[in-house]
Amino acid sequence: MNVLVINAGSSSLKYQLFDMKTEKILAKGNCDRIGLDGHLKHTPVGNGKSVFDSDIHLPTHAEAISAVIEKLTSDDYGVIGSLSEINAVGHRTVHGGRKFFASALIDEDVIAVLEDCIRLAPLHIPANLMGINACRESMPAVPQVAVFDTSFHHTIPEEAYIYPIPYKYYEENDIRRYGFHGTSHRYVSALAIERLGGKAEGTKIITCHLGNGSSLAAIKDGKSIDTTMGVTPLEGVPMGTRCGSVDPSLVDIIAAIEGTAIKETMDVLNKKSGVLGIYGKSSDFRDIETAAGIDISDGSTKEKTDADHRAKLALDVFSYQVAKFIGSYIVTLGGLDALVFTAGIGENSPYIRKAICDRLSGIGVVINDEANAVRAVDFLDITGNGSKVKVFAIPTNEELVIARDTMEIIT
Repeated sequence: MNVLVINAGSSSLKYQLFDMKTEKILAKGNCDRIGLDGHLKHTPVGNGKSVFDSDIHLPTHAEAISAVIEKLTSDDYGVIGSLSEINAVGHRTVHGGRKFFASALIDEDVIAVLEDCIRLAPLHIPANLMGINACRESMPAVPQVAVFDTSFHHTIPEEAYIYPIPYKYYEENDIRRYGFHGTSHRYVSALAIERLGGKAEGTKIITCHLGNGSSLAAIKDGKSIDTTMGVTPLEGVPMGTRCGSVDPSLVDIIAAIEGTAIKETMDVLNKKSGVLGIYGKSSDFRDIETAAGIDISDGSTKEKTDADHRAKLALDVFSYQVAKFIGSYIVTLGGLDALVFTAGIGENSPYIRKAICDRLSGIGVVINDEANAVRAVDFLDITGNGSKVKVFAIPTNEELVIARDTMEIIT
């Protein structure tokens, strides 16, 4: 059986087609600049066919889905014979609110809940809905499944998800900590549990999903008991362009300084802050590490280089805040068996992994610098001699989690 996984953004649509008998990717791609000039990159995997990489007219997500189906089934770029070979579609869906704590077959009731969740995730849910509606239009007979970023964190206890604000906002408006990147935290924590012996019970793990969007999760007995992101993905550690946890009064202060309304001020905190705000030139950690005099291939510091102070400061602020949250989660967990790094930065930045772990030496975290000095293209154990904690870098695979959940629901 084949499952198409869709991750729809406001002007993009990423996809992967899985053969679920082997869990291998048949094709993957990205429709970009939807609603503008449009571009599609489609890559068949393992069948020797050509990559399609060209501008294409994509006025809406509906045309994007049609273009994806055409490429998947075409003679020149295709990997399946017809649309009938797509057995289901799994959608990455950012928010399930208080109604959905597990993946769900999409029907009108699910659509209604997602529309209600727009107030909780106004930057993400409208795009998710565009992708879902486009697929339902183009493939009306194919079952569609919503896999929620928030669902893995439904096990967080009340003391961790309730905000210290008037309780009516929780009761009447669903304001609470939800957490995100759930499919990623779920995937890599399961692999860490396997490496720790295979039994979830008794394990204490902290997973660090570090990318342009970053979050940490405290995972006990295989279940999330706390996470850094909140009712929205803005809370927690600093990120590429998001500020993370800051004094809430900054909203009022910045609005007064800039003479802007709340919406424009929130744009500053969401799109112009984080490491971009500190460094000022880029939110890409590769650019920032290079400017700070770091060799991005192995994390070493280049000698006789004119390091940019603000670039180095951005990296220091990031590693400090991540380490601080890790320390607090050790208290939450009552100890720590394994620390896991994943996602774009966690997998690919030896410098950031070392910078964070060096700050944790006081609690017995030691890494092997030689093992750490590579990208994590597979499960990477970077634990050093004498470390009281296992340290892993594990490539995440959110799309596979979505495909697996989709299969479980439709079969």
